[in-house]
Amino acid sequence: MKRFAQFACFATLIALAVMPVHGASPASVSGSVRDSAGVPQIGAEVQLLRADLSVAAVVYTNSKGRYFFHSVRPGHYGVKAMGASYLPSLRENVRVHSSTVVNLTLNTLYEVMQWLPSEPRTAKTRQDDWDWTLRSAADRPLLRWLEDGPLVVVTDGPGARPKLKARLMATGQEGTFGENGQRISATIEDTPKNSRALLARVDFAPNSDGWMESMLGFRQDLGFAGAVQSVAAIAIHPQVNGAGGQGVQEAAFRNSKAINLGDTLNAEVGSEAVLARFADQSAGIMMANLPFATVAWHNGPTSVSYRMATTIEGGEQGNETEAGTWLPEVATRGQNLVVERGLHQEVAWERETDSSGVSISIYNEHIDDPVIEAASQFAAGEAAPEVTGAALLDTASGLLRGTAPSFSSTGMKASVEHDLPGGNRVRLTYANGNALVIPAADRPTGLMQALASARPRYTQMYALALSGTVEGTRTHWRATYRWQPENTVTTVAPFSMNASEPYFNVHVRQPFRLGREGATSFEALLDLENLLAQGYQPYVLSDGSVVIFAQGQRAVRGGLAFYF
Repeated sequence: MKRFAQFACFATLIALAVMPVHGASPASVSGSVRDSAGVPQIGAEVQLLRADLSVAAVVYTNSKGRYFFHSVRPGHYGVKAMGASYLPSLRENVRVHSSTVVNLTLNTLYEVMQWLPSEPRTAKTRQDDWDWTLRSAADRPLLRWLEDGPLVVVTDGPGARPKLKARLMATGQEGTFGENGQRISATIEDTPKNSRALLARVDFAPNSDGWMESMLGFRQDLGFAGAVQSVAAIAIHPQVNGAGGQGVQEAAFRNSKAINLGDTLNAEVGSEAVLARFADQSAGIMMANLPFATVAWHNGPTSVSYRMATTIEGGEQGNETEAGTWLPEVATRGQNLVVERGLHQEVAWERETDSSGVSISIYNEHIDDPVIEAASQFAAGEAAPEVTGAALLDTASGLLRGTAPSFSSTGMKASVEHDLPGGNRVRLTYANGNALVIPAADRPTGLMQALASARPRYTQMYALALSGTVEGTRTHWRATYRWQPENTVTTVAPFSMNASEPYFNVHVRQPFRLGREGATSFEALLDLENLLAQGYQPYVLSDGSVVIFAQGQRAVRGGLAFYF
């Protein structure tokens, strides 16, 4: 309670600090708008923005590229300039107390792309105190332009073709279904000048017998009209067995199209075809066609959207370059493979600025063949007839996946996030709805009966996420904690696109720069999931073995990534 009071006081002080001072003498804001070469921009639109980024006044530059705002109340404002064929330029947190001068520079998209990742600019280059973030109209962009991202395409100069960017990653991990042990990942990305992007990745285990995951993505930007995107992903897991056979193979083919109807309305529609089979069987292939759609209306920083989905997304840690992000979870029902799917519908309201964001959504969903994960006591490679008769067993990790009865849920989710000093960010999330629980048994029983006894229960979820970069060392870190009752074995609101992993998790990326250019040559990574091993529910089976159900198993991954 004491910490909450301190946080409330801190938030109040911040709010008071950004409020305009009423009753003070009027001030003025003036300046010039030029392009990167220093040429004055005639007729450029300049907006004076309040602290909440709403427009307070609008003027246009004169024949010398200058603008002027009269009678401005002292306080904190933003100044935004816009011109034809240029990207907007925004100066935030401008303190206006008397006659304030704000000069702005307009740049083209091509010029901004040449500055990614951050690199020293020449002395002749005009400086502004803003950063650009390029985003796709789609909810899940295939390619992202992030300074700390794994893949960024840069050019040598005007007219030069973008380079091919590649990454080689060697990791070791434990506690993950289908991915225990050593892992080698090779990723390449090519972005020609014709607005097409190609991304390919292959993962394999050097000491395994045929384990492999791979994805291939293609994206074509259509300018203001939107974009089209296609992704193919496959996974071959010879060490995963079930009653229907040995070795699981899964493939997914996803096609989508983003459509922009002006600046206020955009939509994304598409479908995903999923196939799964046992490697030692030519018949009994599981096939499913899973559509999805999103429609969003924007009014400045505010948006209202409707979303329909039939597959559960990869979550906050989902990486578009990993095949597992595009493959739904597969388990067994009897001797047949089934895929976790459902029908999720939600209406959401969101308000987002450069420094904060708030979202509220109401959802209704029905989940078919929900997947429950558990750890078993069996050593790697040992036969487990009680387990393999009712679930898929990964003999390398000892983890298993089974299916529970279908269920429905209705609830809401609210999230608020804000930038903190030092380039850090905090996000708080609350959600409610149904989650599955497995009641305790008074005597040993079979795994199939235990899974069938799962029942939905209305509950709540709270999550806290902190992230940032350490100045000097440029260490990228993220820590999350998501709580919900430990007797639940599935998550609340599983279709949420920004859900944190269960319980306490830590992710660290440490880049190392070599050479005079200062470019990242390699980075060390460490991922710790469910670090405190919370939410475990042991269950004694009829053959005397023990399985431990949990929303998320404790997992550790570490390694090195090299860039070329």
